[in-house]
Amino acid sequence: MNRAIWWIRRDLRLADNQALHAALDHADHVLPVFILDPRLLNSDYCGDKRVTFLFDGLRRMDADLRQIGSSLKIRKGYPPDILARLADESGATAVFAEEDFSPYARRRDEQVAKAVPLHLYGGLTVHHPDMVLKQDGEPYTVFTPFSKSWRSLPLPVDADLLPSPTSLGREIELPSLPLPAASDELALFSAGEEEGLRRLRHFTTGANPVVYLYGKRRNQPHVEGTSGLSPYLRFGMVSMRQVVVKALAAVKQAEDEGGRESANTWLNELIWREFFLSILYHYPRVRQRSFRPQYEQIEWRDDKQAFEAWCRGRTGYPMVDAAMRQLSESGWMHNRCRMVTASFLVKDLLINWRWGERWFMQQLVDGDPAANNGGWQWTAGTGTDAAPYFRIFNPVLQSKKFDPNGEYIRRWLPELTSVPESYIHEPWKMPADIQRQSNCVIDVDYPAPMVDHRAARERTMAAYQLSTRGD
Repeated sequence: MNRAIWWIRRDLRLADNQALHAALDHADHVLPVFILDPRLLNSDYCGDKRVTFLFDGLRRMDADLRQIGSSLKIRKGYPPDILARLADESGATAVFAEEDFSPYARRRDEQVAKAVPLHLYGGLTVHHPDMVLKQDGEPYTVFTPFSKSWRSLPLPVDADLLPSPTSLGREIELPSLPLPAASDELALFSAGEEEGLRRLRHFTTGANPVVYLYGKRRNQPHVEGTSGLSPYLRFGMVSMRQVVVKALAAVKQAEDEGGRESANTWLNELIWREFFLSILYHYPRVRQRSFRPQYEQIEWRDDKQAFEAWCRGRTGYPMVDAAMRQLSESGWMHNRCRMVTASFLVKDLLINWRWGERWFMQQLVDGDPAANNGGWQWTAGTGTDAAPYFRIFNPVLQSKKFDPNGEYIRRWLPELTSVPESYIHEPWKMPADIQRQSNCVIDVDYPAPMVDHRAARERTMAAYQLSTRGD
């Protein structure tokens, strides 16, 4: 009997799983395995909420596997050792997995390949980073030409999507570690392939698909304007091909130009995900330092007290604080707010972007090394396709523009519930009598602004300019 191991990493799904289908083509019986890797679980970048979501997804995957006569095997340890041992125990002749692009994943897989025959397949992206290159073979470091090249390559259609298998062959009886008990900590996200596909359908199909309002709503944190798919893409509970097929269909089926533009805007955001994965693949150094070397010379303020206030949502700027509290409580943050909070940490507080990058990874359910690093470097102005360093978000103007009535602010900052709309974005401007009437006395119930934005902007401009004088 020919047996193979399906090593699950970031592909917690049965449908459109290229590695799983390759394993089934190779072997009569396939053993599904997930390895709890201490090097990842004990990392400074690991987060409890994300691990909770992962474990919930593994439980749901095991339930799905049991419906087709199989089950998930959980092991813990260093993957090369675990897989070599599993191959001996099961009689498997090869290991099949979806390719990952992080520096650690690539080093790990090199070591695994020395221990067992390892076959890697696509799935994390639509186009492998080696496929989207300039004519001279060099990788793109600017998004717009990358996206044009990406779109010019053959794109998936519905017929390309692989169906869920009905069997993985005879169950291979081996011991498995138990997973921690289920948790209701993440009320915002239910893990699993079924939920990921449900969200994808809800966003792209039906009587009034949200995707056609995406262009207008995606920057408004108080409304349903985004797909909510990021955690499911992070762990492959839906495949990137499945999502892109739906995005392309939405573009094609739009009834008007506004809807078509909205769907195209969403597709563009999916391409940004592939761009950041490409940058991490071709330039793995970005995980440790700025893509642009000149910004390694910035004299950051290592102000731990200010950083702690930012983490806790106690900066005195309502949109920043609401977003940081949303992150701490739910494990998720709206993308517009990610940019605003990141800009505030780096450009208002002049704190090293790496501190914020790490904090986000510790908190986010959808924390992804490539997207998180790319977003932080973009906002800090230190990355590839970065915003110029002098582009500094004004937290008050951002709040007024994207949460004009203060709905998002009041949702996450209950101490501002009764603050009049005219002061909701700048509560420190309330006269003393209105503060008392609103049950929001500044510096008692809610902090005063920890910095003056205009003065902080000038300080940051000077620090960035000083770092680039030698260019």
